[in-house]
Amino acid sequence: MIDIYSTITKFLQEGGFFIFPIAVVLAIGVAITIERWVYLKRETAKNIKAFDDFLPLLRTNDHEKMTMFTRECAAPITRIIGCGLDMMKVSKQRADVENAMSEGVLESMPQLEQRTGYLAVLANVATLLGLLGTIVGLIAAFSAVASADPAEKSALLSLSISVAMNTTAFGLIAAIPLLISHAVLQNKTTAIISSLEMGGVKFLNIMTLNRAIEAGIARD
Repeated sequence: MIDIYSTITKFLQEGGFFIFPIAVVLAIGVAITIERWVYLKRETAKNIKAFDDFLPLLRTNDHEKMTMFTRECAAPITRIIGCGLDMMKVSKQRADVENAMSEGVLESMPQLEQRTGYLAVLANVATLLGLLGTIVGLIAAFSAVASADPAEKSALLSLSISVAMNTTAFGLIAAIPLLISHAVLQNKTTAIISSLEMGGVKFLNIMTLNRAIEAGIARD
Protein backbone atom coordinates (compact mmCIF):
# COMPACT_ATOMS: atom_id res chain seq x y z
CA MET A 1 0.00 0.00 0.00
CA ILE A 2 2.85 2.33 0.89
CA ASP A 3 4.59 1.50 -2.40
CA ILE A 4 1.46 2.38 -4.37
CA TYR A 5 1.11 5.69 -2.53
CA SER A 6 4.78 6.51 -3.13
CA THR A 7 4.47 5.66 -6.82
CA ILE A 8 1.41 7.88 -7.26
CA THR A 9 3.05 10.75 -5.34
CA LYS A 10 6.20 10.49 -7.43
CA PHE A 11 4.14 10.32 -10.63
CA LEU A 12 2.27 13.53 -9.72
CA GLN A 13 5.39 15.35 -8.56
CA GLU A 14 7.24 14.56 -11.78
CA GLY A 15 4.27 15.56 -13.93
CA GLY A 16 4.92 19.27 -13.82
CA PHE A 17 2.50 22.19 -13.72
CA PHE A 18 -0.17 20.75 -16.07
CA ILE A 19 -0.93 17.90 -13.66
CA PHE A 20 -2.89 20.35 -11.49
CA PRO A 21 -5.37 21.69 -14.10
CA ILE A 22 -5.94 18.12 -15.31
CA ALA A 23 -6.68 17.10 -11.71
CA VAL A 24 -9.17 19.97 -11.43
CA VAL A 25 -10.88 18.88 -14.65
CA LEU A 26 -11.08 15.30 -13.36
CA ALA A 27 -12.54 16.46 -10.02
CA ILE A 28 -15.22 18.53 -11.78
CA GLY A 29 -16.07 15.58 -14.01
CA VAL A 30 -16.35 13.20 -11.06
CA ALA A 31 -18.62 15.67 -9.23
CA ILE A 32 -20.90 16.00 -12.29
CA THR A 33 -20.98 12.22 -12.73
CA ILE A 34 -22.00 11.58 -9.13
CA GLU A 35 -24.63 14.35 -9.15
CA ARG A 36 -26.16 13.20 -12.45
CA TRP A 37 -26.16 9.53 -11.43
CA VAL A 38 -27.94 10.27 -8.15
CA TYR A 39 -30.43 12.57 -9.91
CA LEU A 40 -31.26 10.07 -12.65
CA LYS A 41 -31.66 7.22 -10.16
CA ARG A 42 -34.01 9.37 -8.10
CA GLU A 43 -36.03 10.40 -11.16
CA THR A 44 -36.33 6.76 -12.26
CA ALA A 45 -37.66 5.72 -8.85
CA LYS A 46 -39.97 8.74 -8.73
CA ASN A 47 -41.48 7.97 -12.14
CA ILE A 48 -42.05 4.31 -11.31
CA LYS A 49 -43.77 5.15 -8.02
CA ALA A 50 -45.87 7.94 -9.57
CA PHE A 51 -47.12 5.73 -12.40
CA ASP A 52 -47.90 2.86 -10.02
CA ASP A 53 -49.88 5.26 -7.80
CA PHE A 54 -51.65 6.69 -10.85
CA LEU A 55 -52.78 3.35 -12.33
CA PRO A 56 -55.73 2.82 -9.92
CA LEU A 57 -57.06 6.28 -10.84
CA LEU A 58 -56.56 5.54 -14.53
CA ARG A 59 -58.72 2.44 -14.28
CA THR A 60 -61.55 4.43 -12.66
CA ASN A 61 -61.56 6.86 -15.62
CA ASP A 62 -62.21 9.76 -13.22
CA HIS A 63 -60.70 12.70 -15.11
CA GLU A 64 -60.99 15.16 -12.23
CA LYS A 65 -59.12 12.94 -9.78
CA MET A 66 -56.50 12.13 -12.39
CA THR A 67 -55.98 15.82 -13.16
CA MET A 68 -55.69 16.62 -9.45
CA PHE A 69 -53.09 13.86 -9.04
CA THR A 70 -50.97 15.20 -11.91
CA ARG A 71 -51.08 18.69 -10.39
CA GLU A 72 -49.90 17.46 -6.99
CA CYS A 73 -47.17 15.05 -8.15
CA ALA A 74 -43.89 16.49 -9.44
CA ALA A 75 -42.70 13.40 -11.34
CA PRO A 76 -42.05 13.93 -15.08
CA ILE A 77 -44.44 11.12 -16.05
CA THR A 78 -47.37 12.82 -14.30
CA ARG A 79 -46.57 16.14 -15.97
CA ILE A 80 -46.67 14.40 -19.34
CA ILE A 81 -49.96 12.68 -18.51
CA GLY A 82 -51.28 16.03 -17.26
CA CYS A 83 -50.57 17.54 -20.68
CA GLY A 84 -52.61 14.73 -22.25
CA LEU A 85 -55.52 15.21 -19.84
CA ASP A 86 -55.59 18.94 -20.51
CA MET A 87 -55.72 18.33 -24.26
CA MET A 88 -58.53 15.80 -23.82
CA LYS A 89 -60.70 18.61 -22.43
CA VAL A 90 -60.52 20.49 -25.73
CA SER A 91 -59.98 17.73 -28.31
CA LYS A 92 -61.05 14.10 -28.71
CA GLN A 93 -58.49 13.39 -31.45
CA ARG A 94 -55.79 10.91 -30.42
CA ALA A 95 -53.19 12.72 -32.53
CA ASP A 96 -53.80 15.99 -30.66
CA VAL A 97 -53.39 14.25 -27.30
CA GLU A 98 -50.21 12.52 -28.51
CA ASN A 99 -48.76 15.85 -29.64
CA ALA A 100 -49.54 17.42 -26.27
CA MET A 101 -47.86 14.57 -24.43
CA SER A 102 -44.85 14.72 -26.76
CA GLU A 103 -44.53 18.36 -25.80
CA GLY A 104 -44.47 17.26 -22.15
CA VAL A 105 -41.64 14.82 -22.92
CA LEU A 106 -39.67 17.60 -24.63
CA GLU A 107 -40.15 19.81 -21.55
CA SER A 108 -38.74 17.08 -19.30
CA MET A 109 -35.69 16.27 -21.46
CA PRO A 110 -33.53 19.35 -20.65
CA GLN A 111 -33.56 18.57 -16.93
CA LEU A 112 -32.65 14.94 -17.57
CA GLU A 113 -29.85 15.81 -20.00
CA GLN A 114 -28.51 18.77 -18.00
CA ARG A 115 -24.71 18.87 -17.51
CA THR A 116 -24.17 15.36 -18.96
CA GLY A 117 -22.73 16.85 -22.16
CA TYR A 118 -20.03 18.63 -20.14
CA LEU A 119 -18.36 15.27 -19.44
CA ALA A 120 -17.36 14.81 -23.08
CA VAL A 121 -16.02 18.38 -23.15
CA LEU A 122 -14.05 17.84 -19.94
CA ALA A 123 -12.59 14.61 -21.35
CA ASN A 124 -11.38 16.50 -24.42
CA VAL A 125 -9.97 19.29 -22.24
CA ALA A 126 -8.06 16.78 -20.11
CA THR A 127 -6.58 15.17 -23.24
CA LEU A 128 -5.58 18.53 -24.70
CA LEU A 129 -4.02 19.66 -21.42
CA GLY A 130 -2.03 16.42 -21.40
CA LEU A 131 -0.79 17.08 -24.93
CA LEU A 132 0.06 20.68 -24.03
CA GLY A 133 2.05 19.46 -21.05
CA THR A 134 3.85 17.03 -23.35
CA ILE A 135 4.78 19.81 -25.75
CA VAL A 136 6.00 22.05 -22.92
CA GLY A 137 8.05 19.17 -21.52
CA LEU A 138 9.63 18.44 -24.89
CA ILE A 139 10.46 22.11 -25.42
CA ALA A 140 12.13 22.12 -22.01
CA ALA A 141 14.00 18.96 -22.94
CA PHE A 142 15.42 20.45 -26.16
CA SER A 143 16.31 23.65 -24.36
CA ALA A 144 18.14 21.68 -21.70
CA VAL A 145 20.14 19.78 -24.30
CA ALA A 146 21.03 22.99 -26.12
CA SER A 147 22.14 25.13 -23.18
CA ALA A 148 23.10 22.84 -20.28
CA ASP A 149 26.55 21.60 -19.35
CA PRO A 150 27.37 18.16 -20.75
CA ALA A 151 27.37 16.71 -17.22
CA GLU A 152 23.85 17.99 -16.56
CA LYS A 153 22.29 17.24 -19.94
CA SER A 154 21.33 13.68 -19.13
CA ALA A 155 19.56 14.57 -15.85
CA LEU A 156 17.72 17.58 -17.30
CA LEU A 157 16.69 15.61 -20.37
CA SER A 158 15.37 12.77 -18.22
CA LEU A 159 13.39 15.17 -16.02
CA SER A 160 11.83 16.99 -18.98
CA ILE A 161 10.87 13.74 -20.73
CA SER A 162 9.33 12.53 -17.45
CA VAL A 163 7.20 15.68 -17.28
CA ALA A 164 6.06 15.19 -20.87
CA MET A 165 5.13 11.51 -20.52
CA ASN A 166 3.50 11.82 -17.09
CA THR A 167 1.33 14.72 -18.23
CA THR A 168 0.14 12.80 -21.27
CA ALA A 169 -0.58 9.72 -19.21
CA PHE A 170 -2.53 11.65 -16.57
CA GLY A 171 -4.54 13.43 -19.26
CA LEU A 172 -5.59 10.05 -20.66
CA ILE A 173 -6.22 8.67 -17.16
CA ALA A 174 -8.66 11.55 -16.61
CA ALA A 175 -10.25 11.47 -20.07
CA ILE A 176 -11.06 7.76 -20.35
CA PRO A 177 -13.31 7.44 -17.27
CA LEU A 178 -15.01 10.74 -18.11
CA LEU A 179 -15.90 9.45 -21.58
CA ILE A 180 -17.19 6.20 -20.09
CA SER A 181 -19.27 8.14 -17.55
CA HIS A 182 -20.67 10.29 -20.35
CA ALA A 183 -21.76 7.20 -22.31
CA VAL A 184 -23.30 5.52 -19.24
CA LEU A 185 -25.26 8.62 -18.23
CA GLN A 186 -26.45 9.20 -21.79
CA ASN A 187 -27.74 5.64 -21.99
CA LYS A 188 -29.50 6.00 -18.63
CA THR A 189 -31.08 9.29 -19.74
CA THR A 190 -32.25 7.68 -22.99
CA ALA A 191 -33.77 4.81 -21.02
CA ILE A 192 -35.70 7.24 -18.79
CA ILE A 193 -37.00 9.19 -21.79
CA SER A 194 -38.08 5.91 -23.43
CA SER A 195 -39.90 4.90 -20.23
CA LEU A 196 -41.68 8.27 -20.18
CA GLU A 197 -42.82 7.77 -23.76
CA MET A 198 -43.92 4.21 -22.98
CA GLY A 199 -45.86 5.40 -19.91
CA GLY A 200 -47.59 8.00 -22.06
CA VAL A 201 -48.55 5.38 -24.65
CA LYS A 202 -49.95 3.09 -21.94
CA PHE A 203 -52.00 5.96 -20.53
CA LEU A 204 -53.34 6.86 -23.96
CA ASN A 205 -54.21 3.26 -24.82
CA ILE A 206 -56.14 2.76 -21.58
CA MET A 207 -57.99 6.05 -22.03
CA THR A 208 -58.87 5.07 -25.61
CA LEU A 209 -60.14 1.70 -24.38
CA ASN A 210 -62.19 3.36 -21.64
CA ARG A 211 -63.70 5.73 -24.19
CA ALA A 212 -64.57 2.82 -26.49
CA ILE A 213 -66.21 0.95 -23.60
CA GLU A 214 -68.22 4.05 -22.64
CA ALA A 215 -69.33 4.51 -26.25
CA GLY A 216 -70.41 0.86 -26.40
CA ILE A 217 -72.39 1.17 -23.18
CA ALA A 218 -74.02 4.38 -24.45
CA ARG A 219 -75.14 2.62 -27.67
CA ASP A 220 -76.56 -0.28 -25.68
